[in-house]
Amino acid sequence: MVMVTVLAGCGAARVRFPNATPDTPRTITAETYRPAGAGPFAAVVLLHGCEGVSDTTRAWARWLRGRGYLAFVVDSWMARGLTQTCSFSIPDPPATERLDDAIGALRHLHARGDVDPARIAVMGWSNGGVFALAAVNGPSIARAAARGVTVPDPGFVAAIGIYPGGCASLTHEKVVRPVLILTGEADDWIPPAACLEMTRAMRAAGADVRIEVFPGARHYFDVEGLARTILPDVGNDNRPGGCCGATVAYDPAAARAARARVNEFLGHHLRPRNPI
Repeated sequence: MVMVTVLAGCGAARVRFPNATPDTPRTITAETYRPAGAGPFAAVVLLHGCEGVSDTTRAWARWLRGRGYLAFVVDSWMARGLTQTCSFSIPDPPATERLDDAIGALRHLHARGDVDPARIAVMGWSNGGVFALAAVNGPSIARAAARGVTVPDPGFVAAIGIYPGGCASLTHEKVVRPVLILTGEADDWIPPAACLEMTRAMRAAGADVRIEVFPGARHYFDVEGLARTILPDVGNDNRPGGCCGATVAYDPAAARAARARVNEFLGHHLRPRNPI
């Protein structure tokens, strides 16, 4: 049985669902931002970055809801007793766990009567971005199946990564659904080079992957009002020993462009199958 709690002040309902880990599924908390009406709605699963569910995550969820999508914000940290994993000293959970959270969210949305199972996308930021990509990556899905994790058909029909980490790990693999990557040219936490290389390799293999690199934009370019800030204690694989520091900043031009690209991408891939 799914527990539902209304979150005051943000118009969202908090729900709990089992993730897809075989034998010992973990109970995950999520926030549901549901449009008005009966549905069935197209839906987007949102996967947070190392900072956890943030005001920016929720702002995107409200923006998606305003465009008619049911936005489902997955909190992978609460169930694991974490508040963040950005600090060099705090390790991320095993990679399979976040993928299992995403697949569990997909199963939960399939079981709802107000979501169209054929129109569900996944969208992730930074640390969560690579799991959005993995959720539509053929070899990742095959490895999950080998662990006993099944993805309900048709799976996620599209994926978006915003300044996603982990692109290098997928360079020699191939996504099976359309992918959009949005990142910043001046990102010194997750430089765009690896995602550009992954995009070239996957496109050469026949995958539908698009990438846009916003000139001068840094990590967190969509965090409204964030002044240019140096984060001294965050882990950074691009520095000696993976430690430490990154520069982040809001970039209004990049943020506007990102919203426009996401709106176009989702509008194309989540449109009704038989529009009137």
